Amino acid sequence: MTFTRYAIYYAPPAEAAWSKWATGWLGWDMEAGCATALPDAGALDVAAITATPRKYGLHATMKPPMRLATGTDEDALRAACAELAATRAPVRLEGLQVERLGRFLALRPLGDVHALNALAAACVTELDTFRAPAPDAEIEKRRAAGLSAEQDTNLIQWGYPYVLDQFRFHITLTGKLPKGDLPAVEDYLATELAPLLPQPFEINDLALMGEAEDGRFHLIQRYPLLA
Repeated sequence: MTFTRYAIYYAPPAEAAWSKWATGWLGWDMEAGCATALPDAGALDVAAITATPRKYGLHATMKPPMRLATGTDEDALRAACAELAATRAPVRLEGLQVERLGRFLALRPLGDVHALNALAAACVTELDTFRAPAPDAEIEKRRAAGLSAEQDTNLIQWGYPYVLDQFRFHITLTGKLPKGDLPAVEDYLATELAPLLPQPFEINDLALMGEAEDGRFHLIQRYPLLA
């Protein structure tokens, strides 16, 4: 399969009950590379609620999607991912919980996130030689949303505003919702998903992802954290 962009994700383990549920909620299984049946959630329009994050699959971004720089290729990126993962230890946190981030809902970690943030920073910085510069139109689109000075610096240096000190680990569960719709969706996730969430929550590998020409992301390979 040919990919237009690549990213480094945390991809939840496919066999875990919570990730099976949340994958079905989003409607795209990035590991199997196929759509899944959406749940019947009564009055909630799950297809609309999850339309925006669906193509990415169930994930947390560690290094945002990037086009490959001239002179690099997928094989070299695979090798670099394996080398990076071999030097990093698994991360253990207290758990996950459903949180509001503005007007969308996501899973956020509980506990000390220093090791998690350090892992994400390593992905951003140590693999950056593989990233082609973002097109001017993409930069201006990001700026139009309103960025702080630090976020703008990140955008120019690393291709994305919300990295390093601006990074917040999250596993997206919805698109941007009307304020009035948030409580009902939040209540549904609290009932159906929250009891399945892991305590503790562990990150044991990094996932190299590829974006296909239709915009859907596929898992290429997992790299165990071995240090």
